[in-house]
Formats: sequence, C-alpha cells, structure tokens
Amino acid sequence: MTRTRVGYAGGAKENPTYHNLGDHSETIQIDFDPSKISYERLLEIFWEEHDPTSRPWSRQYKAVVFYHHEEQKRLAIASRDRLAIQLGKTIHTEILPFANFYAAEDYHQKYYLQQHRQVLRQFQQYYPQAADLMNSTAAARVNGYIGGYGTSASLKADIDRLGLSEAAREELLESVKAKE
Repeated sequence: MTRTRVGYAGGAKENPTYHNLGDHSETIQIDFDPSKISYERLLEIFWEEHDPTSRPWSRQYKAVVFYHHEEQKRLAIASRDRLAIQLGKTIHTEILPFANFYAAEDYHQKYYLQQHRQVLRQFQQYYPQAADLMNSTAAARVNGYIGGYGTSASLKADIDRLGLSEAAREELLESVKAKE
C-alpha cells in the first residue's frame, strides 16, 4: 500500500463528521502500487476481512466497494459473484461508483499506531502535521503491522527504513510478534 486513510463516502452530505455522518458510510481509502499488489488481490483481502453475507445493521457500517472506473467495477462484480457461488449465499456487500471521500477526524487515523505512544511520538517528529501523518506511507505500513497485517520477518526487513529509535523499534517488533 502506498497510503491508507479512514473516512466517509457514499453519501450526499458535504463534509461529514463522525458525529454528523449524514448518509455516508465509514470507509477506508487505499492508494496502492499495482506493480506490487493487484486490485484483484485487494478484493480478495477485502472479502476475507468481513462477512459479506451479513446484512448491514446501519448505513454507517455497511460493507461496500467503491470503484473508480469500469474495469474496477467489472473485477469487483466478478469477485463478488464468484464468492456467492462458492458460499452458496447472497452477498450483501454493495458495489458502488466512487464519488467523494472525506477524511475522518485526526483521532480516527492510524488507529493501531495511536495505541503505541512511543512509536507514534517518533512518527509525529517526522510528521508534525496530522495530515502528513495520515498520508504517510511509512505510518500506513506500521499501522498495518501493528494491526496484525504482516510478519515480524517482513517488519525486520522494513524496520531500518523507518528511522525509529531502538526503543520504538523494540516496541514495534514486540507488538508484531505478539500477533503471530
């Protein structure tokens, strides 16, 4: 991933907030390098990470894929249809055209990273502006590692490029090892 940001999409209300969401859904925006990971692989991960047969209990928390062009739409529909056949169940996850994305408030960004104060402080030294931290590729990668997406072996290969102190490196490595 190049960048991840959490926010709101799918509705008509301008500038939604967590406490005034309007008709939007909470979502994640993912920027990726297709030479490193394909859109198809991202869809596979998406389907694995939620129960697409579950009906949403609110618009705020519904599962949805927002596509940016016809090829993404085609791939999303094909992957959904394959999964429906495989599971033998109705898929309730929606596939909708992307219109607007509104970044969530700063305290919602990089949630897992925020739980590790020492590591977060290091990143805040590099990215003193909240928007820069939210848009940081390195912060997105570390947030993913802490969230359980990645191994300690892959983190060890990346960690020298993060510019962290020894104490922050140890905290990060311990956190990832604990999830394995």
